[in-house]
Amino acid sequence: MTVNVTVGVLALQGAFYEHIKLLRQAVSQLEKEAIEKEANWDIVEVRTAQELKKCDALIIPGGESTTVSLVAARSNLLEPLRNFVKVHRKPTWGTCAGLILLAESANRTKKGGQDLIGGLDVRVNRNYFGRQTESFETDLDLPFLKDGPSAEAPPPFRGIFIRAPVVERILQSVAGEQTEEAHREGTVIAPGKDDMANAWPVEIMATLPGRSRRLVEKVGAIGLNEEIGDIVAVRQRNVFGTSFHPELTSNASIHVWWLRQVLSLAQDERRSQDVKAEDEGET
Repeated sequence: MTVNVTVGVLALQGAFYEHIKLLRQAVSQLEKEAIEKEANWDIVEVRTAQELKKCDALIIPGGESTTVSLVAARSNLLEPLRNFVKVHRKPTWGTCAGLILLAESANRTKKGGQDLIGGLDVRVNRNYFGRQTESFETDLDLPFLKDGPSAEAPPPFRGIFIRAPVVERILQSVAGEQTEEAHREGTVIAPGKDDMANAWPVEIMATLPGRSRRLVEKVGAIGLNEEIGDIVAVRQRNVFGTSFHPELTSNASIHVWWLRQVLSLAQDERRSQDVKAEDEGET
């Protein structure tokens, strides 16, 4: 079964071209691995609601989260983005600034200075790792990249952190908005899109051990679990977020993994449509 899959990259600001480059590299790798053609991939830039509507999945790249949200608002894209992520539940991946935008709560933020899309029941701490001059690279263990239970552990992934956020707390899923978070000083929340709580838990996909203890006093972060370490990648149902910038490396392994998730969902949807068409044909 071959499915048509359109993957968009939000191209309002930030490292969208770098994501497109790695997505094309990932598609090439998937096509080489496949015994038979599984998908017709189309990688597109997204700047309008009309372009977003054509997408089956979306990446929100790193950049300036405040700038991206302002441009999205002026382009009448914020509500379509929220519907894409939280109503239609399309696969969405945010890196760095994209993670901030996909969080249901973000602190260290001036009131009125940041609009969120939401989709991940987490609170992020913006610029947790410091200023531009304090950016760094480090090896990350990413067990989710392992191919099957019998496969060897994947090699470390070189994570690039530039004024990066961290997932400060996993929030309890609630219907509507995270109203308790709104009472926290310097915290903004995403608007609710439905009256049903997200039944899918937040999965911690990657951590950076050892930095919480050294940095918690410096940035005034609250609620960090020193034993777990700094949470730098999470997933909740259709939404995936990373604090670091895979798009600034030449390593497409996370893009390959994510496209596999997108393809699996597209195939499931195609099967559901086929079953529905058969049922309607019998009636």
